[in-house]
Amino acid sequence: MKANQHFKVLFLVLFIFFNNVSFAQTKVVKPKRAYDVAAFLYPAYVSDDPRLRPFWPDGNGEWETVLNMQQRFPGHYWYRKPLWGPVNEADPSVMSMEINQAVKHGVNVFIFDWYWYDGRPFMETTLDNGFLKADNSNQMKFYLMWANHDVVNTWDTRLNKYNENNVIWTGKINRAEFEKICKRNIEKYFKLPQYYKIDGKPVFMIYDMPQLIDGLGGVDQAADALKWFKEETKKAGFPGLELQLTMWSINMNHSGFDGSKTKNPENSFVKKLGFTSATHYQFCHFANVNDDYLNILEGVKKEWTRIDTTFDFVYYPHISVGWDNSPRTGKSAVVRNNTPENFEKGLRMAKAYADAHPKQVPLITINSWNEWTETSYLQPDNVFGYGYLNAIKKVFVDEKP
Repeated sequence: MKANQHFKVLFLVLFIFFNNVSFAQTKVVKPKRAYDVAAFLYPAYVSDDPRLRPFWPDGNGEWETVLNMQQRFPGHYWYRKPLWGPVNEADPSVMSMEINQAVKHGVNVFIFDWYWYDGRPFMETTLDNGFLKADNSNQMKFYLMWANHDVVNTWDTRLNKYNENNVIWTGKINRAEFEKICKRNIEKYFKLPQYYKIDGKPVFMIYDMPQLIDGLGGVDQAADALKWFKEETKKAGFPGLELQLTMWSINMNHSGFDGSKTKNPENSFVKKLGFTSATHYQFCHFANVNDDYLNILEGVKKEWTRIDTTFDFVYYPHISVGWDNSPRTGKSAVVRNNTPENFEKGLRMAKAYADAHPKQVPLITINSWNEWTETSYLQPDNVFGYGYLNAIKKVFVDEKP
C-alpha cells in the first residue's frame, strides 16, 4: 500500500474516532415542552343568536352591557374599549382572526362555556357558527365546560339593579335530560378532531355540582349518572372520559354525602363522583379578589399546595387575568395592579407547577379569552393593548428551554 493510501486510511480512522468521542461528549438538548394553554371563552358576544335578545335587545349580545356602561353609570371609573371592536364572534371570519391571534401568542385551546336551558342548548352559536366554521379551526383544540348554573337577572342590566335574583332558567336537570345532553355532546363534539383529549379521552368540565346533584336526586344518583356518561363515551370508541371538576368550595361537599367515616371527606366525595382531574375557573372562587394581584398570587400558591396534599386527582394550574364585575352591576370587588407584567408572574408560577408535575399533561387554564363584563380578558383593549397576550407569548412561545 502506498504512503498516501496509508495516510488516507489513518485520517479516516482518526476522523471516525474523534467524531464518536465528540458525539459521546455532546450534551443532549431536550426538546422544548409543548404546553397546552387553554383560555375559557364566554360565547355571549354574538349578533345572530335570537335566544340572547331577551337579555340584550340591541342584538349584539353582551357587548350591549359593555358599550352602555357609561350610559347606565355616568362617570363610573370603568371605561374599557375592545381594540378589535364589538365583533361578532359567531362570524367565522372574525373567529378565524381570533384563532390566528390566539395561536400566535401561545393560546392553543379554547374552553367554551357551554349552556343548556329549557330543554335545549343556549349560546352555542359562537362554537357552531364561529369556531367550527372558521377556515383555520384545525389549528386549535377546544373542549366544553358545562356552565350549569341558574340564570337570574344578572345578565339583564334592565332588571339586575333591583337585586331580585329571580330564577329565569334553572340549571338543574333530571336523569333523562342528562342522558340527552351527554349523548348529544358525544356525537356532536367529542368525535371532532379539534376536540381536546387527554390520552385519547375527551375532556368535559362541569361547573356547578350542587345543581347537578340536586337535579339528579342526590349524590348516589349523580355518581351513577356520571358513571353511565363514562361508559357511553367508551361505547363511542374512546378509551374513557376525562371528567374535570371546577375547583370551587361549593363543589367540594354536599349535604347528601356522609363524610364522617373518612379522614378526608372532600377527597372521598370527589372520588365517589368519578372526577379524574380539576382546575379552577376564576380566582374569585377561592381568593379575596378585592386585593392587589401579587397578594392574590401568594394565596394561589398556597391553594395549589393544599390541593396537592389533599386530593388524589390531577390538578391543572389556573391563572385569572383579573376581576371587576361592575359593568353588570355598577359595583364590584376589584383586583388591583393586575398589569401584564404581574400577569406574567402568574403564568410563570403555572409553568413551574406544570414542570414540577411531569407525569401529567402540561395543561394550564386561563380566565379568560373574552370575559369583558368581568374584566378578565386576554383580548387587546385601550388600557394595556396586547399586553396580556404578549405576556403569554413571552412565557410560552418566545423563551428557549
